[in-house]
Amino acid sequence: MTRALVITPTYNEIENIDAIIEAVFAQPTPFHMLIVDDGSPDGTAEAVKRHQARYNQGETRLHLLERKGKLGLGTAYIEGFRFGLREGYDFFLEMDADFSHDPKDLNRLLAACVTDGADLSIGSRYVTGVNVVNWPMGRVLMSYCASMYVRFITGMKIQDTTAGFVCYRRTVLETINLDKIHFVGYAFQIEMKFTAWKFGFKLVEVPIIFTDRTRGQSKMSTRIFREAFLGVIQMKVWSWFRTYSR
Repeated sequence: MTRALVITPTYNEIENIDAIIEAVFAQPTPFHMLIVDDGSPDGTAEAVKRHQARYNQGETRLHLLERKGKLGLGTAYIEGFRFGLREGYDFFLEMDADFSHDPKDLNRLLAACVTDGADLSIGSRYVTGVNVVNWPMGRVLMSYCASMYVRFITGMKIQDTTAGFVCYRRTVLETINLDKIHFVGYAFQIEMKFTAWKFGFKLVEVPIIFTDRTRGQSKMSTRIFREAFLGVIQMKVWSWFRTYSR
């Protein structure tokens, strides 16, 4: 049986965590879920533990990693990847906790890998136009232009290079040296796609509708965008001195 792990980093997501866990486990695919919580003072981790008592009867489907303090999105996912690799999962899905990513689309991302042969499937906001709900126009333009900029610098033919709703085949994470992933913020998503692409893996975009959060607060900041802008150039330069073979 295909074993798929949904990894969701959290910080102060008490308003969303109950509903997002229930939505993932309501899917027809028997997903497992890992919450990586960065010491949320609002009780997010405690809420997850209550759900563990419900969902972990007979089989452990809901996992929790508790970290001390905000250590960055990238490190949360990398810890999640390492956990999943140790536990023998076949596919690894990244998903936010705030319902900006529709849990129903997890099935489509997984199918793109299992059925259609993708090594990395990307929930894309821009592959069929601009499919974003509740974002101000300035943020839409910033995100869309950021992807154009990444494509120009890196040469990737991906419309949504900054997407954070993705599914990795296990072999991708085994091939990428996770110790060499440098960025921890917004640029992390770009660096992972770029590295997978440089190794020759098959990247496929799956159209989704992205809906901005309605509860809780966004973690986005100008510092994160600045890291991404400069980081793309750094990634390109670093790639000139790295061998990508598998």
